[in-house]
Amino acid sequence: MKFIIQRDQLIDSVQDVMKAISSRTAIPILTGMKIEAKQHGITLTGSDSDISIESYIPAEENGIVNVEEIEEGSIVLQAKYFPDIVRKLPEKTVEIVADENLKVTIRSGKAEFNLNGQDAEEYPHLPKLQTDDSFEIPTDILKSLIKQTVFAVSTMETRPILTGVNISLEDGKLTFTATDSHRLAAREVPVNTSNVKFSSIVVPGKSLNELNKILDDTEETVEISVTSNQILFRTKHLNFLSRILDGNYPETSRLIPEQSKTVLHVKTKELISSIDRASLLAREERNNVVRLSTKENNEVEITSNSPEVGRVSEELTVKSIDGEELKISFSSKYMLDALKVMDVEEVKIDFTGAMRPFIIRPENDHSILQLILPVRTY
Repeated sequence: MKFIIQRDQLIDSVQDVMKAISSRTAIPILTGMKIEAKQHGITLTGSDSDISIESYIPAEENGIVNVEEIEEGSIVLQAKYFPDIVRKLPEKTVEIVADENLKVTIRSGKAEFNLNGQDAEEYPHLPKLQTDDSFEIPTDILKSLIKQTVFAVSTMETRPILTGVNISLEDGKLTFTATDSHRLAAREVPVNTSNVKFSSIVVPGKSLNELNKILDDTEETVEISVTSNQILFRTKHLNFLSRILDGNYPETSRLIPEQSKTVLHVKTKELISSIDRASLLAREERNNVVRLSTKENNEVEITSNSPEVGRVSEELTVKSIDGEELKISFSSKYMLDALKVMDVEEVKIDFTGAMRPFIIRPENDHSILQLILPVRTY
């Protein structure tokens, strides 16, 4: 195997693929990165038991040559050393050569590294997904779906199914839902698919976080394919494969209250700032409880009280308050997480009493929903 490649291209691909490589894996060869050279381009692969990432560098694209002097072949290199070597090479191009004894030479300018490689035949084959059941979605929409839900997955392994995001596609609507049983985040978008539907697959939150980091905004669309135990996200230069979690995701729709008793309309930024200030004194406690009480004249009072530290209170004028008066306590962290991913100027908050979950939505948009359970403080 031999090729000469643009170093910057190689660094980008190596960084993407490294996100799937773990130093702690049951299969030793998976601590390495597979490099495969074909006449049309170079493919790098990294994998652990949860996700696999393939990054493709075409030999030539839009008239620009990325890779030249290709002699086909493949090798697995130690991921512990290879990325750092590539990053620190002196010149713009890198020559990589592997001989039949799995010895690899990496040259750039006057620098030369010799590494021991491993046989690529021993590297596990990634499952090739049947892509009849696939649909496309704009990259920016997929990234916002992930951003607006994945933060609410559970970090506790006691209920593994809650560490993932529940994805369903029915009646032309793609829905992402995440919950850790104290809060819930959901978002739906319309997609153009006539023949594809699945009711509930659960993708690890960790996988979606990594996907979100490496999805390139220059790629316009992502193709998504689903099988019984894997999901593939594919762009022109990237294959991102994740396992699907086993188990039944809880029925979350019944958590969402039908009617509300108190409704607030409030500017998002002002509410974020106010809750942020109130939480300054509540840091020590594990859930940073903040209290909200409605007042006369469209004002709410936001307070926090920490016996050892002190007390903070602030009055905030909101756009409108409808319904019964209310005193409610909740985790400031959960509230801030929910408000920060909304990306809207104004939100509408529906309360159904001090002990019932409340719902935050953008002012004129029902496709995003954040639900938070209050905290008992009495």
